[in-house]
Amino acid sequence: MDFPTHRVCLWSGPRNVSTALMYSFRQRRDTRVVDEPLYGHYLRVTGAPHPAPEAVLAALDTDGERVVREVVLGPCDRPVLFMKHMAHHLIDLDLGFLDETVNVLLIRDPRDMLPSLAKQLPEPTLRDTGLARQVALLDDLLARGQDPPVLDARELLLDPPGVLRQLCRRIGLPFDEAMLRWPAGPKPEDGVWAPYWYESVHRSTGWQPYRPKTAPLPEHLRPLLEACRPYYERLYARALRRTTEEEQRSA
Repeated sequence: MDFPTHRVCLWSGPRNVSTALMYSFRQRRDTRVVDEPLYGHYLRVTGAPHPAPEAVLAALDTDGERVVREVVLGPCDRPVLFMKHMAHHLIDLDLGFLDETVNVLLIRDPRDMLPSLAKQLPEPTLRDTGLARQVALLDDLLARGQDPPVLDARELLLDPPGVLRQLCRRIGLPFDEAMLRWPAGPKPEDGVWAPYWYESVHRSTGWQPYRPKTAPLPEHLRPLLEACRPYYERLYARALRRTTEEEQRSA
């Protein structure tokens, strides 16, 4: 191949509209997307209780270092490689590869995220949210001289074109209007876990309006919410913000 690959790693937590963002980048003609290539490695190392672990372990390479060499840093047939990762999948790995990737953090207010996560993991832990790992990753990337953009799900949903334009500028890509819409249904790149996690995004044809959670938070999630809050606030302080109406008119 006669072009360098622009390797974008999205480091998200679960239930953070990360699959929608993957679908958004999938609409770009210059981009190939990959869905959570380190998931099998994570399950092998941790034994974490997740839906259909046998199917995930059978479908993916569970050697994380090999995944980094052959997928994250491997050949790509398009100029841009967009990889959706869960931040907590970064475990027992040499993180030197981060110097060769463009890294983005995706967060969501735990008040909105935890009820959704608990539908799949009834007793979620701080590790399951990825928030503590995202803060550690932020500090690591800053120490490497990077300034990774932080996306917040609420800000993104309130202004998809404005926030995506900022993101593309920060990661060195032109914005593409195609990123605002996609066809409904499963995608060939979906992981085998899609039936358990992607039902809502499969019904979508583009970015959905932000809808805050209004139901009371289940009592058993309250301690975890309090544990999540300082990590989320540290990350949100760096998040890209939606554009104001005045900024939109002058754009």
